[in-house]
Amino acid sequence: MVALRRAKERHHDRRRKREVWLTFLPHDGAGLPADGFGSLENLNEDRLPPGAGVPRHAHDDAEIITYVREGALAFEDSMGRSGVIHAGEFQRMTAGRGIRHSETNVSRTDWAHVFQISLRPSEAELEPGREQKRFSAAERRGGLCVVASPDARRGSLRLHQDALMYSAMLDPGQHVVHELSRGRCAWLHLVHGEVTLGDVVLPTGDGAGVTAE
Repeated sequence: MVALRRAKERHHDRRRKREVWLTFLPHDGAGLPADGFGSLENLNEDRLPPGAGVPRHAHDDAEIITYVREGALAFEDSMGRSGVIHAGEFQRMTAGRGIRHSETNVSRTDWAHVFQISLRPSEAELEPGREQKRFSAAERRGGLCVVASPDARRGSLRLHQDALMYSAMLDPGQHVVHELSRGRCAWLHLVHGEVTLGDVVLPTGDGAGVTAE
């Protein structure tokens, strides 16, 4: 079964000059639950204008993967950690209860294009932490490159969840096959371009949840 979330069905919000697209939100007739898909809780796309930021906020017991597609994103949290996530880099943040954090577009001239994916952790009150890595275009081109996993396989970010996250950059005509094990599901989100999933065409911003396929 394939459940589609078209780009135009996402909730689009303008918050403090930044633009946000939310893939999961309370039932709106699209047939997807409000609380995500499997262990995937949120998948948000942000475009931040020069100098704009996300005010300090908290997440309770979440594993958050941030991917910066364009620009650079500065971050800081209430535990005194800070740094910058550059284009092409992925960061895993384990947010325990009470941890507050904020992000800001470091550029004064260019917009930043950022994706944040939240997973439900395997257990509550995990030790807060961050891990960051760049996965080059060469690593992601032509196939599925694992960027996060519970065992940090192939140099990926380590997740506190029985889930795998992949990134792929495909040239025209290239295809990939991913077999789902029994009881597994998968979510595909198209960051840019156009792909065919089975007999369904997905343009930029579309997502699809796959089960028993």
